[in-house]
Amino acid sequence: MTRHLTRRPNRLAYREPFFRNMDRLFDEFVRPTMTFDWEREDLGERAWMPSVDIAETETEYQLLAELPGLTKTDVDITVENGVLTLKGERSFEEKKEGKNFHRIERAYGAFSRAFVLPTEVDGEHVKATFQDGLLSIVVPKAERAKPRKIEIG
Repeated sequence: MTRHLTRRPNRLAYREPFFRNMDRLFDEFVRPTMTFDWEREDLGERAWMPSVDIAETETEYQLLAELPGLTKTDVDITVENGVLTLKGERSFEEKKEGKNFHRIERAYGAFSRAFVLPTEVDGEHVKATFQDGLLSIVVPKAERAKPRKIEIG
């Protein structure tokens, strides 16, 4: 009795072009955006955006922004056409007095945040205070935007 040997096709041979293409796509598009080595992190890659809480009362808007490491002279506040804009910059002071940085996780650079206020505001009476890295802004609503009770006659 003779045995007939038939050769089965290698299943991996059919899958190989797929995996080769996937590896190529990964190498070209995904891997450059991933940071595996902490020495390759670039200071300019991260955008610096301060966190802001916004609250509303019947008469005003209250904004509280976290700006650690800044002073009041580092921040500009404008209100124009119902848009409140915060601009500023946190600069990186590189002092090399025997110090080598191994990791820089805090973000630096310029920032700009704009907030559209949903009602008309009184831009002439905006008040801002800065203490312990917190910027507090009070934006009063315009008189015509404030709720008022209508008497039935």
